[in-house]
Amino acid sequence: MSRRFEGSMAERWIEHVGDQVLDAVEAFGRFALLVWLTARAALRPRFPLRETARQMESIGVRSLTIVILTALFTGMVLALQTGIALARFGAKPYVGSVIGLSLARELGPVLTALMVGGRVGAGITAEIGSMQVTEQVDAIRSMGADPIQKLVLPRVLAATLALPMLTIFANLLGVIGGLVISTAQLHISPNFYLETIFNAVTLEDVLSGLAKTFVFGWIIATVACFSALETKGGTVGVGRATTRTVVTASIAVLISDFFLTQLLLAL
Repeated sequence: MSRRFEGSMAERWIEHVGDQVLDAVEAFGRFALLVWLTARAALRPRFPLRETARQMESIGVRSLTIVILTALFTGMVLALQTGIALARFGAKPYVGSVIGLSLARELGPVLTALMVGGRVGAGITAEIGSMQVTEQVDAIRSMGADPIQKLVLPRVLAATLALPMLTIFANLLGVIGGLVISTAQLHISPNFYLETIFNAVTLEDVLSGLAKTFVFGWIIATVACFSALETKGGTVGVGRATTRTVVTASIAVLISDFFLTQLLLAL
């Protein structure tokens, strides 16, 4: 009897795992289809230029506050911790080089993507997800318009273009935050601080960090739109889709950052 019970439990577990794998493969297929339809919509006539500009303002300009706070205090904390660590080896004056490289290559792009992704991803999913559950997306189709071109494409393009600009802004503010702490608390000359940054950080470092932000922006917007269009179950479903977007986009940004770093280092 116990063996039969254990066998049935194992069979149910294998069946459950198999269902999960099949669901994941099916979801990936729908995601790939959305990517293809979005790319095709960009080549169609009647490009949604006005809506893209409006989304640039919504995604880029309205995210400045969170980028300012994140970058400024990240630079300050990084300067404080780096200064304490380097002081043990008598290299405290070279805090600027560590801050510059860290911000340009990793912290600036990744933290900006995570902060903006949480705000923008949740906003996109809530907006389009509400339209999906109230059948407004179906209404767009019934009027002969393409919801991918009207809703998805502007947001994907806006996020892809806005995130690099926000990252540049974040890098500058991070350097300024580090300058404040280095001057006021670590007693490092501002001129020497900036000189070490210019000597350590090259154009290649900056460009390698910015190159990743295009991918991050695309991931955030595409994941958000996909979750929104998959939303079911009314307002409760919108809440679940919003949470799923933030978690999935954050994990995808971190995973893609590793592979993009490997690729850029190999070039």
